[in-house]
Order: sequence, then C-alpha cells, then structure tokens
Amino acid sequence: MTGLNTARMEANVVVLGTDSVGKSALTVRFLTRRFIGEYGDIESIFSHSITVDGREQTLNIWDSPFSQVITHETGCWHVSQQDLSPESTTYEKRLQWADGFVLVYSICDRASFNTIGKLLQSIKATKDYAGLQNVPIVIVGNKRDLHHRRTVLSEEGRLLALSADCQFYEVSAAENYHSVLMVFHGLVNRVRESRSAGKKPAGIKGIVKSMSAVFARRRTDSL
Repeated sequence: MTGLNTARMEANVVVLGTDSVGKSALTVRFLTRRFIGEYGDIESIFSHSITVDGREQTLNIWDSPFSQVITHETGCWHVSQQDLSPESTTYEKRLQWADGFVLVYSICDRASFNTIGKLLQSIKATKDYAGLQNVPIVIVGNKRDLHHRRTVLSEEGRLLALSADCQFYEVSAAENYHSVLMVFHGLVNRVRESRSAGKKPAGIKGIVKSMSAVFARRRTDSL
C-alpha cells in the first residue's frame, strides 16, 4: 500500500495546455533530458522514477493533444467526437485519474495563457466531486528562450498561480533541462503535501461515485 513512510511513492500526472505550447517537448525533456521540437498528435502515458528529497517517486505522465474547445458565448467545454465514450469523455477521465497537473502555456501565445484559467476551473470543479479542495497544480510558462516574441508577462503567470494557489515556473524546454526538472520536483512536493494533509486522491470506488454524480447532474440539467 502506498503511503508517506514507504520508500517509493506513485502519482499520476496529466499535462494540459493548448496545441503548440510545448507540452510534449517539456515531458520528453524531463524523461530523457533531450529536446525534440516536433511532435504529431499522439497520446501517450509514460512512467518515470525520480528521487526527490531522498525518496523515490514514480510518476505516470499522461500527455495528449488538446482536443477541447471553449465557446466564448457560453464558456463551456466542447469535446471532439473522437474523445466521446459511452460513459464519459476522455478529458474527464484524465481529470479523475490524475493526482496532479502540469498546465502549460506559451509566453508567445496570449490565447494559450487565457486557456489556463478555463483549465483551472474545470479541474477544480471536477476534483470537488471527489472531495479534493487542494489539488496539486503547477503552471508553466514555456518558450522562455523566445523572449523577443513574448506576449505574456512573467508577472501575469505569477499572479494567476497565486490566485489559484498553484506553483509557477517559467522555463525553456528547448534550452534548460534543470528548470524542467524543477517543475516536476515542485509538483511531487505538492502531491506529497496534499497527501500528508489527508487529501489523498479518491480510490476506484470514489472515482466511480464522483463520476456518477457528474453525469447524474448532467441528466438533471438536461431535463
């Protein structure tokens, strides 16, 4: 049984953000120390072990293309047809599966930064159903090396993270492995803090119960 006093801990991490912000580049940089700039629309789950503060931690990282679209008129999320399943959307499954989140935007893309706020809302709303008030989240402004094309100030990222009680990092996945490593170390610490405070992620029964509540509410709203 995984616990605070065991030598190895395990946590599920979802990396989210709009397309072309460097989610996969950030993930692969962390996993391999290498930078690869071009990726296709491939969904992957990686497992990787690191040592943080003398304790080994295994991270299962879910990296996938961004398929959700926000309608500006309603502020609602719409999911592409390929993400639909009989019981729930792939997006909701990611949120329920995760113990922690890495939310990535590009400092050169104002729209990608604006999307982070919507992601925060959907994560917190979904996790509330599982009884989790303090969700481990880090916000990452990527492409720091392209400072000459910057459209989002560092202070804007810090203020957003502060308002959402998240950690903030501004990195260049292309140029600096150490800063990317610190992102995941920071998330590990947040997950450990959450668990030590008694905010452990829901087990299988809890996930089934919380997802049932989500869809029960949707059925009610549609009547």
